[in-house]
Amino acid sequence: MANRIVLNGISYHGKGAVNDIVTEVTARNLKKAFICSDPDLIKFGVTKKVTDVLDGASLAYEIFSDIKPNPTIENVQNGVKAFKNSGADYIIAVGGGSSMDTAKAVGIIITNPEFADVRSLEGVAPTKNKCVFTIAVPTTAGTAAEVTINYVITDVEKKRKFVCVDVNDIPDIAVIDPDMMSSMPKGLTAATGMDALTHAIEGFTTKGAWEMTDMFHLKAIEIISKSLRGAVANTPEGREGMALGQYIAGMGFSNVGLGIVHSMAHCLGAVYDTPHGVANAILLPTVMEYNAPVTGDKYKYIAAAMGVENTESMSVEEYRQAAVDAVKKLSADVGIPADLKAIVNPADLDFLAESAYADACRPGNPRDTSVAEIKELFLKLM
Repeated sequence: MANRIVLNGISYHGKGAVNDIVTEVTARNLKKAFICSDPDLIKFGVTKKVTDVLDGASLAYEIFSDIKPNPTIENVQNGVKAFKNSGADYIIAVGGGSSMDTAKAVGIIITNPEFADVRSLEGVAPTKNKCVFTIAVPTTAGTAAEVTINYVITDVEKKRKFVCVDVNDIPDIAVIDPDMMSSMPKGLTAATGMDALTHAIEGFTTKGAWEMTDMFHLKAIEIISKSLRGAVANTPEGREGMALGQYIAGMGFSNVGLGIVHSMAHCLGAVYDTPHGVANAILLPTVMEYNAPVTGDKYKYIAAAMGVENTESMSVEEYRQAAVDAVKKLSADVGIPADLKAIVNPADLDFLAESAYADACRPGNPRDTSVAEIKELFLKLM
């Protein structure tokens, strides 16, 4: 079977990249933007960095901000109604995964109205039409939703998240401007940064990994490991590195999938509204230990990319432990909790394990697993 790579048609990288939105919009004679952005980004003036650019070029727009941190079916349904009423002909998604995931679902349903039942988009939905023309402007360095074919929606009624995978949802243009990320608080910078590292490590070890995506993931691990501490300290170099590193990770994992770190994290987000990056960061070392026996020599390259020296002279057990320890050290250095004690209610463990096993990311995990083994992983972190 052939390996497939899907990426943005166009992406802009670097300080001031948001100004290129005007170039792309005017070249296409687009008339009005539907801006998807969450309430906090509007409150703290982050979205204004984009609307100022549009105002300066006299470009029309309407803002939609009914978006929760873990976007819901209702958020998407409200977004579809708002888009239809707005008279807009394109979307600008400004934010992290929540804004972009909402924008993707809205854009897909507008051009594929037979999928108006949001739940019908779960898995690999057979949509026929490309989503509404979309420009994605990330404000966090982590989700890489601007370059992926994935989005995640929360089903509040069933207390679960579902993953949607669709080549028609990828934004047409990605604008990765580190200035858009400079106002992220330390906690969010740390969480989203560890989310990006999880993308890179899971993507590197997933069953679908191959040479081209390995290239992306190893470089992403290297850049993220060098940059995240600086980004949390809000250094320009750290912000720029994370902006690039998380995007490169997205180039890879979007095309080969992830594993049970994400499956388990999706459950924590759905049940407890746990920030996705925090959940991933807590889970990652424990799942890495669990997966290690089936990863060949890949942990040697992970350890080296994270700055561990002399990996070539290490035994298999030594470099596997070195990779896990490097992840734990980075996570601790940026202030991520070490366990799930403050998050998980033991009474929910069976439901969490069953939900994680049913999650769309689970089949890509390098080690075949079971509900019982996933439950044991949760227990290890409690």
